[in-house]
Amino acid sequence: MIGPSGTVRVMLATRPVDFRKGMDGLAALVREAMGADPFSGTVYVFRSKRTDRVKLLFWDGSGVVLAAKRLESGEFRWPRVEDGVVRLSAAQLAALLEGLDWKRVHTTHAVAAPAVAG
Repeated sequence: MIGPSGTVRVMLATRPVDFRKGMDGLAALVREAMGADPFSGTVYVFRSKRTDRVKLLFWDGSGVVLAAKRLESGEFRWPRVEDGVVRLSAAQLAALLEGLDWKRVHTTHAVAAPAVAG
């Protein structure tokens, strides 16, 4: 998939949105409902009422990118529908977009560098 990579901040809207909204409508939703800046570089993830659709909105430095995906079989794993936002890691976002259970993906624990080799 062409899209954000590396270390990114990801915010997932937990309440379904009207999927007729385009990039301007979703950017307004980020600003008003989420209280965030749609031009910060954060990836904002939106779900539809149907659990097989997802939209991503993010600023890539030169413009706003809107990506959509519909699973042909199965459904995306979503948190319980309620007001609020869930923060995801880049690995969890990748799992979500593959249709996997992103809740089972955990960040690695920091490992101290050894003082000497061997």
